[in-house]
Amino acid sequence: MELRVLRYFLEVARRGSVTRAAEHLHVSQPTLSRQLKELEEELGKKLFVRSNYSVKLTDEGMLLRTRAEDILDMVDKTTDEFKSMDDISGGDIRIGCAESDGVKFLIHAAKALQTRYPRIRYHIYSSGTDSVSERLDKGLLDFAIIVQEVDPEKYNYLRLPFSDSWGLLMRKDHPLADRTSIRAEDLLNLPIIISRQGVTEDFPRWLGEKQDRLNIVATYDLIFNASIMVKEGLGCALGFDRLIYTGADSELCFLPLEPELTTPMYAIWKKYPVFTPAAEKLLDELKRQTDIHFENNQK
Repeated sequence: MELRVLRYFLEVARRGSVTRAAEHLHVSQPTLSRQLKELEEELGKKLFVRSNYSVKLTDEGMLLRTRAEDILDMVDKTTDEFKSMDDISGGDIRIGCAESDGVKFLIHAAKALQTRYPRIRYHIYSSGTDSVSERLDKGLLDFAIIVQEVDPEKYNYLRLPFSDSWGLLMRKDHPLADRTSIRAEDLLNLPIIISRQGVTEDFPRWLGEKQDRLNIVATYDLIFNASIMVKEGLGCALGFDRLIYTGADSELCFLPLEPELTTPMYAIWKKYPVFTPAAEKLLDELKRQTDIHFENNQK
């Protein structure tokens, strides 16, 4: 299985058309069609369902797309790493970020580094903590910024000076919207939308046995999607503060939990890493800014 053919396959899968993919790849349509047919013969599986104007992936094609994306991401990352091994002025850094307002701490470090090394490029993958950790485990990322406790047996880590506060996102016409905070008892009779992390990591320690009494109607990875569910009246969403706009012209409001529930933020990376110069510099900058923050707070 050639990498070039995998790239051809992905381009067709993304565009849903052999013709459009051929134009983008600057190859002839007959050549591209032949490469795809040979790939199907090599794998012994049909990858596309073809019609006159488009192609759709079969189940086997969807599996190959997922694998191909990971394979090519790893190939590209490895190529970039070797190119930048002796380049102290630039390079590519791949970072997975869980959804949090605290990501701004990472951006501050990246901006500080940019003034000295303007040729460094940042590639950000955004998802839930579990997803970014999985990509880190596969070697597709240099670092991950997560918002849950770290397994020290598996990762090296840096505690960042930020914690997210949980609360309830609801419509402003909701009966609880005039409260100043939300207690555990308030949640028990509501249709609840909650992050998958919240179900397994955070709320068991806050709600205890009461968690079994929650009426969970939906789960999510990114709270923007949850906010759409809230606007449409599906339920109220448990999530982090400062991620969804709730100003005067918004139809949503956010109320903190009482007692407060917070989640710490960490930068993590695999044990025994081989960092590129660019990634090493970013880690040094994160450590430097973290030390400055904690020193200032101790004064």
